[in-house]
Amino acid sequence: QVQLVESGGGSVQTGGSLSLSCVVPGHLFSRYSMGWFRQAPGKEREGVAIIDSDDTTNYADSVKGRFTISKDNAQNTLWLQMNSLKPEDTAKYYCAAAPFFFTDGPSWRPSSTHYWGQGTLVTVSS
Repeated sequence: QVQLVESGGGSVQTGGSLSLSCVVPGHLFSRYSMGWFRQAPGKEREGVAIIDSDDTTNYADSVKGRFTISKDNAQNTLWLQMNSLKPEDTAKYYCAAAPFFFTDGPSWRPSSTHYWGQGTLVTVSS
């Protein structure tokens, strides 16, 4: 069973920073695209950032300039550095791995083969 293991969520005040990590099995890490998604209470899951297998990155407009997605190839770890956090960033954050992600309006959706982490909660207070 494939497991993506996330960590790093927590509570911060507006303007603060958090870093999320996601350990991805090695046999996927080098070949798959990966991304971060989030789901706020009462809302649909939305894409935050994607990093392709060639390290091309894409971000949701709402997080551009504030969030950075990156990979640590030596540790098979996907990262999301979140700066200048806002209350509207409050959500449960999920990492995902898939052969590729389709553009789906302002977001993305993974290919039929895909894997999700269990999610980690981020709360930003005003």
